[in-house]
Amino acid sequence: MTEVRTLDRVVIRFAGDSGDGMQLTGDRFTADSATFGNDISTLPNFPAEIRAPAGTLPGVSSFQLHFANYDIMTPGDRPDVLVAMNPAALKANVADLPRGGLIIADTADFTTRNLAKVGYAANPLEDGSLADYQLHALDLTGMTVAAVKDFGLSRKDASRAKNMFALGLLSWLYHRPTEGTLNFLSTKFASKPAIRDANITAFKTGYAFGETTEVFAVSYEVAPAPMPAGRYRQISGNLAMSLGLVAAARKAGLPMFLGSYPITPASDILHELSKHKRFGVTTFQAEDEIAGVGAALGASFAGHIGVTTTSGPGMALKAETIGLGVMTELPLVVIDVQRAGPSTGMPTKTEQADLLQVLYGRNGESPVPVIAASTPSDCFATAIEAVRIAVKYRTPVIVLSDGYIANGAEPWQVPDVAAIPPIDPGFATQANATDAKGKPHFLPYRRDPETLARPWAIPGTEGLQHRIGGIEKARDTGAVSYDPANHDEMVRTRQAKIDGIVRDIPDVVVDDPTAPDGSHARTLVLGWGSTYGPIAAAVRRVRNSGRQVAQAHLRHLNPFPANLGEVLRRYDRVIVPEMNLGQLALLLRGKYLVDVHSYSRVRGLPISLSELARDLELEIDALPAVEESPLKEGAFA
Repeated sequence: MTEVRTLDRVVIRFAGDSGDGMQLTGDRFTADSATFGNDISTLPNFPAEIRAPAGTLPGVSSFQLHFANYDIMTPGDRPDVLVAMNPAALKANVADLPRGGLIIADTADFTTRNLAKVGYAANPLEDGSLADYQLHALDLTGMTVAAVKDFGLSRKDASRAKNMFALGLLSWLYHRPTEGTLNFLSTKFASKPAIRDANITAFKTGYAFGETTEVFAVSYEVAPAPMPAGRYRQISGNLAMSLGLVAAARKAGLPMFLGSYPITPASDILHELSKHKRFGVTTFQAEDEIAGVGAALGASFAGHIGVTTTSGPGMALKAETIGLGVMTELPLVVIDVQRAGPSTGMPTKTEQADLLQVLYGRNGESPVPVIAASTPSDCFATAIEAVRIAVKYRTPVIVLSDGYIANGAEPWQVPDVAAIPPIDPGFATQANATDAKGKPHFLPYRRDPETLARPWAIPGTEGLQHRIGGIEKARDTGAVSYDPANHDEMVRTRQAKIDGIVRDIPDVVVDDPTAPDGSHARTLVLGWGSTYGPIAAAVRRVRNSGRQVAQAHLRHLNPFPANLGEVLRRYDRVIVPEMNLGQLALLLRGKYLVDVHSYSRVRGLPISLSELARDLELEIDALPAVEESPLKEGAFA
């Protein structure tokens, strides 16, 4: 009888060719783990090419899943289990596997030709080079083809079900529920009975192989994680962003218009929103980035919630129209799902290097609010907040996500929609002034004294005709003006409007537990966006080592929270981990004159929590006594 061991956490990486179905396999294992009640975090990692060369290192696609019986923050630095469908998948990933890790390799593709293609002189499954690992070399393809032989498929089509065989085997190995995957396959391939039945059979056969073989002496259990009572579902960042936009539009009582051009890794938002016409959502797949944002701004002028989505290269193209939105002072939500750059860069790899671009990448003084989501599920609330700010302050709002949280998934507690506060569009419905003759008159740039927002008048509203465009506006009237004093006033007024949003921004909350002796940390780790997970996990590890460290995270990047300067000055050392070369650190140094230290990683991958924890420990240990001389430079610049 197979021994069953209980584990707290496991990290599995499925890897193969980009046509081997690794993303689907990982997604199904994730869904079943979420259904079981584990906390989950995922990291899909795939080539930018639609179909990269088979059997090559650049063509490897992988899906990493971390599941646990406690609250986890990241998809894990290193896998405990590697499922490798070919030599390229093994070679590209085995270095990440710790000694003693489990390898399940499909022997079918370990041919002389495929081995040579990735530089193996000998078969690593046979030459002893993997002796430090728990190696299980299995003919997954052969067993799959044999299992589905009765369905009349060609060998090529039959072998495509090998990912389901592997999924079934792993589902047995880690005691995963199977009903979800069986129902998924029945629905997905309902119109292709032979394919449906072959995949279901492969999945069941893989599970049965685990039950009956003597290859595996141990199977594993990971208990459900304790979570607050409620209804949960697995959600990715792009899906959460989409649902948040729909919810915000409904709360505003307005139709939503998405003008977008497909671009990795933002395209899934367009795909998802196209499914929600019944909620008043119109999606327009434009011919280019400029057309997409132009249509969205036009929809805002017409009284819709105008939204556009993109990534870094598209932000550069949208800059002029965002500036037009600043000048016309219309609500507009711009979502930038960042990726590694510059130029085309690495489209499917993550980065946080668009911060300075979204703040300053337009001509003239062109201030806009900027907010950033921190996790996949946080994208929902971030989207609602973006719409709320855009509508209240009549301004474009830029939302920063990135490829890591856009494609990653985690459990999400479905919120009570009734508890989400309404968003009042506050349309202008009547004149707001009188002319020289005492007749009612509409001044399109007469501002709300509290928010400095101008009226939002839907075209065609009787008596509210007004001029609009990109040329500088005269105060109140909105007429074309080249007057120097007026320009100075309008530039400062637009800036003051954005600065005033700080009244709606909560103060930064610092997680700084009091030590038994009553002391607090001297080091603060400050992050933004998707660094939240690695920072939180690294801080947890550092505290478990007995060291003190404080943590804070920013959602609002323009304007900053009102108390941020005071918080920064409270600590001897402020460290800002970012997936760029120190953009937020630069901003904080310039605004608050605080010696912020940058921790930069630009590898196209999330920051390693293990590396960050190690470097934080070194820096904390190097802190001089309070009376000693200033700090020397260490791991942080």
